[in-house]
Amino acid sequence: MNQPSHPANIAELIVDAMRNGQKLTEIRPEHVPADAASAYALQREILRLRDTSVGGWKVGSKSTSGGPINGALLPEDGLFASGSQLECVDYPSPILELEIAFRLNREFAPRDQPYSDEEVLNSIGSMGATIEVVSSRFAAWPKIEPLLALGDLLNHGALIVGEFVPYDASFPFLEPALTFTYADEDIVPGDGANPAGDPRRLLPWLVNHHTQNGLSVTPDLVITTGSYTGMYQTKGPGVALGEIRGLPPISVELI
Repeated sequence: MNQPSHPANIAELIVDAMRNGQKLTEIRPEHVPADAASAYALQREILRLRDTSVGGWKVGSKSTSGGPINGALLPEDGLFASGSQLECVDYPSPILELEIAFRLNREFAPRDQPYSDEEVLNSIGSMGATIEVVSSRFAAWPKIEPLLALGDLLNHGALIVGEFVPYDASFPFLEPALTFTYADEDIVPGDGANPAGDPRRLLPWLVNHHTQNGLSVTPDLVITTGSYTGMYQTKGPGVALGEIRGLPPISVELI
């Protein structure tokens, strides 16, 4: 007699979808994390099942000051150098975002008291352009529970990492001059601003969140800080070219 089947753990379903380039069509109530802590635990379990380490973080906010901040672990095996080729089949319905990322110049280890804004901001070591490939594992996205999207690495697919340069505190982070094209089409909407305002304000939250979970923030981690160009839904293969004035250009080809 066959044993009754049981619904797979949601982390296993997500990782299977990642590996197969497929989207999940069924969402059961028990799949949705109960709270933010459970959603972040789901992120960590996804990386464990992928047998990869933490390569960085994506962090963002929809408010320019004082609003909620959230983030997602970035799998090390999902970071790619500028100029890379990615297969669309691996990232169904890929969306592109042009962002600025930072690396810190010291390690932040777990400790009892939180790190101050000054400690974190004084440790910014370098910065560079990134292109995030957004690709939810759920067919119903964006009409899914926010906590489920948070657990699904905030819909992260891959991160293209450009060349980093020494940090410049005078850089115009609020509205940098930039260009972003895909398949020779300008895909920058509006004025090219980050919904979080100055993205540096996100870094103290990230450091304290990561260390409070018993993990160290190390200088090799790439911390990407939200889109300056909204979310561009691609319509087929093409080359994305981005340049934020003052930073080296960046590109990725979807094939």
